[in-house]
Amino acid sequence: MSASTAKIQDWVIDTDTHITEPGDLWTSRLPARFKDSAPQIVRDPETQIETWRIGDGEGLLPVGHASVAGWPEPFPAAPRNMDEVAKATYDASARLEYMDRVGIWSMALYPNVGGFGSQAFLGLNDPELMLACVRAYNDFLLDWISPAPHRFIPIMATPFWDVDASVKEIERCAKLGHKGILFSGAPQSHGEPILANPHWDPLWAAAQACELPVSFHIGAGTFDEGFSQERIELTGAGGTNGYVATSLFLDNGKQLTDLLFSGVLPRFPDLKVVSVESGIGFIPFILEACDYTFEYGKVRRDRPEFELKPSEYFARQVFACYLFEEHAPRKLMDSIGVDNIMFETDYPHPVCLYDNVREKIDAALGDATPEARHKVLFENAANLYKIEVPDVPPPVPVG
Repeated sequence: MSASTAKIQDWVIDTDTHITEPGDLWTSRLPARFKDSAPQIVRDPETQIETWRIGDGEGLLPVGHASVAGWPEPFPAAPRNMDEVAKATYDASARLEYMDRVGIWSMALYPNVGGFGSQAFLGLNDPELMLACVRAYNDFLLDWISPAPHRFIPIMATPFWDVDASVKEIERCAKLGHKGILFSGAPQSHGEPILANPHWDPLWAAAQACELPVSFHIGAGTFDEGFSQERIELTGAGGTNGYVATSLFLDNGKQLTDLLFSGVLPRFPDLKVVSVESGIGFIPFILEACDYTFEYGKVRRDRPEFELKPSEYFARQVFACYLFEEHAPRKLMDSIGVDNIMFETDYPHPVCLYDNVREKIDAALGDATPEARHKVLFENAANLYKIEVPDVPPPVPVG
């Protein structure tokens, strides 16, 4: 059964998707003095493979590897260039048509090229250019959603290497209509202070004041050893991809643990944080382990700002998004908290749901109460991102 013939019961908010950025995003928006050094697409004349290049000229990301939804061959096979990627990956009107077909009312939008925490811009080695690239991306995002702004959730990028600039950008983007903030859950992997460091307090304060949730998207750290040549030779491309993907999911568990012990949530009680693309199956263990070590480590005694246990701060301020999982939504929802779970597809990435969105939803939530289903698929995200209730019914599938 395809997505077009699946039984569509309700509108869904998809809390993690990506835009395949057009090749002229930065060259057309940056000041003239930066255009030669701006991120840009380079095509290999022999293979016709297009790759984004940032900074020192080394290839960063083949455009097709982040845009494989609907590609007929399994990953790592992918479109070679922008001519071959699906139109809905880079065109908002085509994306809306796809959303209508599968009953997705709104999509949160994350980048590819700049990295899942803006870390790729560090390779430019020019603070002025790096900031200009972040601002250009954020402006592009609002232009991209212009066909139907109420149907999208633009998540702004941050120049995290400069806290003062990040605060100014948060305040600017909040006024323009952005609905969330992309930030690295592992800033120390890029030579920055850990989450607990007061260095970041102005950023948390700005996010709280602007009522914008902060997203920790997987892959915002480093990929140092995952794609080693030895691993590829011994486990193959598929095995390597599986190892890297699963490792990235679990890395967000470490980042959530860091957050729960950092003191950020006690100090900023209205701040909301979202763990994106990490899944939810590991969360009950993380919460139990955090509470256990919190008690035997006498954290409450030594750090008076902690008035609650880590699991209670999670329940008050943290959300997690699930993708392909079926067991956790069926069996662990009460242990995680039905008010803290949201749904995503990760369109159009290699692990994304595509043409099986409704089947996966029903496999995970078929036994859930209507109230729980509505919270996970729509209400939690609508409240978090201030999404208005649709004024049209969900589509009726044909077939």
